[in-house]
Amino acid sequence: MCTTCGCDADASITYHAIDPAQQAAPHEHTHGHHHEHHHEHHDHPHEHGHHHHHHGDHEHPHHHEHTHAHGHSHTHSIQLEIDVLQHNNKLAERNRGYFEAKQILAINLVSSPGSGKTTLLEKTLARLKDRMPCTVIEGDQQTMQDANRIAATGAKVVQINTGKGCHLDADMVNNALKQLKPADNSIVFIENVGNLVCPAMFDLGEQTRVVIASVTEGDDKPLKYPDMFHSAQLCIINKTDLLPYVPFDVATFKANALKVNHHLQFIELSAYKEEGLEAWQEWLHNQLHVHHVHHH
Repeated sequence: MCTTCGCDADASITYHAIDPAQQAAPHEHTHGHHHEHHHEHHDHPHEHGHHHHHHGDHEHPHHHEHTHAHGHSHTHSIQLEIDVLQHNNKLAERNRGYFEAKQILAINLVSSPGSGKTTLLEKTLARLKDRMPCTVIEGDQQTMQDANRIAATGAKVVQINTGKGCHLDADMVNNALKQLKPADNSIVFIENVGNLVCPAMFDLGEQTRVVIASVTEGDDKPLKYPDMFHSAQLCIINKTDLLPYVPFDVATFKANALKVNHHLQFIELSAYKEEGLEAWQEWLHNQLHVHHVHHH
């Protein structure tokens, strides 16, 4: 349960592993059908909580009691959030130890929906294919579409469907790793659920976090979602081929992002047109070096 936005991460989490090596294409669509049933109505109980305050407006003590109770429930939700995050961070450390022991570079890719994360990942996997074993953990609320796109590149992938959940957490990643069994000296790409709010708070045990923003989004994004930009090491500005057609100013965007995080690095590229991908490959190469992952 993510108390910040009220999403129910426990509602239904489905895991699907696709190993292109063991799977002929026709079977892919048989797994995608069990996500629609789980959305029982978890969201109604708290809606009934608002009916109690109309009776006693004339009684002063009653009014006082209400404000007291109100403050109380607020403290409770903060405590719940701290517990959730502490539990998550404990598991994240375990994931981090696993990655270090196996000399794996784990990258958490975060962005709004539609920023081009999956396209960037497809192009990246195609380029790394012969140099580096790569596996992918794909987070999405509903469909298998992204996992099927990733599997088409030949990479092994686990799709995590979070149902109503709006982020991946360390526990989900831990479960996915047990299915993926990534090789030593490899890269694990974690494509988070498209959302710039909640994924910022959940450490997955990754060594590095990359936030992807596209030029179609507006150059004030970093100011609106400071936590995400503050927690990332690299910002990819994607869809630069559209710059002539959109009111996006790269310099303004960078200045805004640097206000939030003055260590942030930037790479401008167009994944779709495959322009500027060399700088991204170079960055990945340096990360492997920094994290002592041996590559060919």
